[in-house]
Parts: sequence; structure tokens; C-alpha cells
Amino acid sequence: MDETHDDVLALFDGLRVADVRDGMDWVGLPHRGSVTREITPVAPGMRLCGRAFTVRTRPSDKVVPHGISPEEYTAWAHEYWYGEVNTSKAWRDGLRPGDVVVIEGADLGVGEVGSNNSLGWHVLGAVGVVTSGGVRDVDEVTAQGVPVFARYRSQSMTQGRIEFAEAGQPVALGDVVVRPGDVVVADGDGVIVVPVERAEEVARYGRQELENDKAIRRGYYQSLGWALDETVR
Repeated sequence: MDETHDDVLALFDGLRVADVRDGMDWVGLPHRGSVTREITPVAPGMRLCGRAFTVRTRPSDKVVPHGISPEEYTAWAHEYWYGEVNTSKAWRDGLRPGDVVVIEGADLGVGEVGSNNSLGWHVLGAVGVVTSGGVRDVDEVTAQGVPVFARYRSQSMTQGRIEFAEAGQPVALGDVVVRPGDVVVADGDGVIVVPVERAEEVARYGRQELENDKAIRRGYYQSLGWALDETVR
């Protein structure tokens, strides 16, 4: 995306999902953007904000070899499956700082996101991952701290189950369409997607409501004699 979009993204700094939801309501989009509540953070406290980098997976029709040794299976999985079939090599070099990897999963109970690939995408600039599919390696994902939001936990790897389909096209998170470049915000309240062409005004009114909320709660803090924290300053 262009530099202007980077500037618009900055308008969302510090906004909660609740504030963005309010901003969407304020600009006449009350039924847009809120992603299914089934997609949740892997760990409490995870939050992200960035532009959507979209990826779709599909069920695989590739044949898994039978009757081979574990060593042969290792070679097949590492060299063929993860080297050619289900690899992010085809699209990961397109990642830039500020991107959120948004995956429309094939819904086969597979952990298409894990501690390895989520961290690798983070190295390339991704601020986190949102998938309508599954996540595995949950303990390591939690320890690494790269935000991952997923619909379910899984134990399964992808070989013989799903494969990469395409990147850079509109995808679906439940009934919400996500286009490349749309703004994605996620925290403990879930995930919301803002159409990029409405992002600036959504951020403006989301900020208005955040500051209003802070002012009211700040008064309550003071009445209770509580020290002010970052949520009300």
C-alpha cells in the first residue's frame, strides 16, 4: 500500500476493537466488519492492528505415499510438501511491516498456523495472524508473543490435508469479506475489519469515543482514589 495508507494506519494506534466498532457505527456501517466470535486470541493480552495481507488455503487432493519408511516420509514431507505444495514461499516475500496475515482456512481441523510460520512471517514484517482455521504449538505461540487469532486449536500438520491456494485476493472470515489493504484490528473483544476507503473517518470517531470513555472512567478512578493507569490517561 502507499504512504498515505501507512498514515491512516497510525490513526488506529491505541484504539480498541470496541472503539473501532463504535467508529463503524458512527459512519453508518453498523452491520459491517465484526468477525465471528469463534475467532479468538491464542492468549490473553494479544492485540494487533495492521493492513490485511490475504491468503487462502484449500483441501488438498495430493496423494500421501503409503508403505514408505519414516525416513522416506520425512524427505517427502520436508522436500515435496513443505517445499513445493503447502509453502508460503510463493507469497511471503510480499509481506511488509504493518501487515496482518489473514487466512481463509479450508476448515479441515488443521493447524495451518504454528510457532514456526507465524514467527517467520513476523521476521518479514507481519504484526500478527488472523485465521478462520486452526493454530497449533499454542504454548510456543504464546511464549513468542506474536499475536495469533484463530477459530480453533489443532494438533495436525497440513500434509495431505490442505494446501496453499492463492494470495492477494479477497478472502472470507466467516461472513466478513477481507480485501488486501483493509484495516484489521484485534484484541480480547475479537476481530474487526475496516474497509480501507472508510478507515480515516472510522478512526476519527473511534478516537472520539475512546477519549469520551477515558474521561468518564477517569472521573470514577478519582472518586475511588485509584491511581490513574494507561487505560484512562
